[in-house]
Amino acid sequence: MNNNEITELIADRTARAVAHYWQTGAAQRKKQETGGKADQGLRGAVTGGAQMDGFIDLFTELITRDGISQRHIFRKKSVDLPGYFRPTKEWDLLVVRGNALLAAVEAKSQVGPSFGNNFNNRTEEAIGSALDLWTAYREHAYLTSPQPFLGYFFMLEDCAASNRPVKVQEPHFKVFPEFVGASYMRRYEIFCRKLVLERHYTAAAFLSSAAADGIEGRYSTQADDLSLERFARVLAGHLAASV
Repeated sequence: MNNNEITELIADRTARAVAHYWQTGAAQRKKQETGGKADQGLRGAVTGGAQMDGFIDLFTELITRDGISQRHIFRKKSVDLPGYFRPTKEWDLLVVRGNALLAAVEAKSQVGPSFGNNFNNRTEEAIGSALDLWTAYREHAYLTSPQPFLGYFFMLEDCAASNRPVKVQEPHFKVFPEFVGASYMRRYEIFCRKLVLERHYTAAAFLSSAAADGIEGRYSTQADDLSLERFARVLAGHLAASV
């Protein structure tokens, strides 16, 4: 795919994926409430599954347009990869052709109200998954695979709580200055950027969307280096070398 094709595809499909996310979350919450199994707060929107399918559809289309056959793309089933510190880890999307692992993508999201605890869980999970994969890769768990593309996508609810400055605790040592007074929106931006800076992930994308108009497909990109378009271009460039 050339840059113009990527730009057009991202513009059309991202809004559709965002709308799907919020529509699916609302349907899941309604089902839980009417079934008498209401989840805690808005957590029902992210525990029912399927809400990230629109983004996985987008990544799948990007990959097929880059010349990779659909039969080499795995989602929902056969998405386990061996780890080094644990037997296996399930990824949201894999590209495996023959004996070669070409790409692995993790897609996560968070809605309120518990931004603090979930931020810690998400960061630990993402870093641990990357460490596990790259160590297994070093130990030839993926046979003779070339270095795979490892992608991380995250969408955060845009609301007052996620944009509010958060105090840091410094009982013994000073935290890094970029975290002082940073909201969870800003913390996630820093986190995604550092995942790539430290080469834990090949590319990362970070979007935010408000519940009020997200259902209509509206969203924001917090930084150009974390845009879905840039993510797609890095992915396309990586796969082009393997076709």
